[in-house]
Amino acid sequence: MNHKKEGNRYQYPESFMEALGYVHLYLGLPYRQTEGLIKAHLSSKTKTPTYSAIWKRVNKLHIKMNPKLGKDIVIAIDSTGIKVANRGEWMRQKWQERRGFLKIHVAVDVTSKQITGIDITDDKSHDSKYFISLVEQSKKFGNVTKVLADGAYDTKDDFVYLYHEDITTGIKTRKNSSVNTNCYPRRKSVLAQLFNYDLWKNIVSYGDRWIVESVFSAFKRMFGEHVTSHKRKNMIHELKMKICLYNKMIAMQ
Repeated sequence: MNHKKEGNRYQYPESFMEALGYVHLYLGLPYRQTEGLIKAHLSSKTKTPTYSAIWKRVNKLHIKMNPKLGKDIVIAIDSTGIKVANRGEWMRQKWQERRGFLKIHVAVDVTSKQITGIDITDDKSHDSKYFISLVEQSKKFGNVTKVLADGAYDTKDDFVYLYHEDITTGIKTRKNSSVNTNCYPRRKSVLAQLFNYDLWKNIVSYGDRWIVESVFSAFKRMFGEHVTSHKRKNMIHELKMKICLYNKMIAMQ
């Protein structure tokens, strides 16, 4: 491990600190135990960072999501909740403690199952507000040809955006959707689904939307259903690091 000394402080490479952050997240080790794990596997003469130094550097890392995708991609969009504390059900029942959570909005490439877009909000945010942002993020990694999403994204703005971007719409409209609308792309989709939903589902391959649900399941099996950080900005940073690590692990399979 190469590191240089500036004054009385050692400057460790960002890649090394990023690796320590991934160890902390994947193994679920507190930073003190992470420090101990490093010392146990390195030479006694090697200068290792303290747990507080690891914590500070990891929370300041600039993490970039860089999925390995093909030229044309089909994405599925959805959201899930992550608890902000592992308080346990007993505490909520006994002390009427509200178990808060953050909402992760993601776009997933249905072929590689890698996450191509992410927005993290509180639990009161509506899913459809982040639809365009997720598609725009995904366009940085490939040519988005189709978007699959459930009825939570059945809005005029989302249909119009996909229409002008020449992206095939795979949004399931709500059961009470009206055909009397001045939004041409949405009206066309409503009519197609009302006429023969099974036919529409096969044409747009709407069944591939389940892949985003499998990604949520795999993500929570890897990292659990709650964050360990206490400050909101660190919670968001932790979730972004977990998603980057998830993509790295999926790409290696």
